[in-house]
Amino acid sequence: MKIISVREHPEELESIISYFQKIWASEASMMVYDDAIRSSLMSDNALPQWFILKDEENIIGCAGLITNDFISRMDLYPWICALYIDESYRGKHLSSLLIEYGKKKAEELGFLNLYLCTDHGGYYEKFGFSKIGTGYHPWGESSSIYAINLHSKQQALNQHNYI
Repeated sequence: MKIISVREHPEELESIISYFQKIWASEASMMVYDDAIRSSLMSDNALPQWFILKDEENIIGCAGLITNDFISRMDLYPWICALYIDESYRGKHLSSLLIEYGKKKAEELGFLNLYLCTDHGGYYEKFGFSKIGTGYHPWGESSSIYAINLHSKQQALNQHNYI
């Protein structure tokens, strides 16, 4: 299994866009993923980040690290989003690879916390996330918001003292 970041492997751009579109897009939203992923390569900003999980040459999963996941809590970021593992690979704890990769990237970028929104209560707690509230989507639905601290309290205090 190998995780491929579009920023580190821009030659994978078209296959990464295609996979995200296949999994997450409707006919009307195809360009959302195309533009978001393609634009991330041209940006000097640290976010967004898009990555896939491969088994040999087959893409079997994906996730992203973004500034907002279409949710009302715009004060919180980064968010892990679009987490997906192909059905034939589920039950093998492969989502943990993508989650850990997202956590590592967020920590490398200096973030203290990582967030996600979901309706899958009980799942993300296995990875150390805690529910912190509810957020609201522009289309009128709500989702639970989860967070995980990326640093120990001592690391956070040390980092704060040097800023």
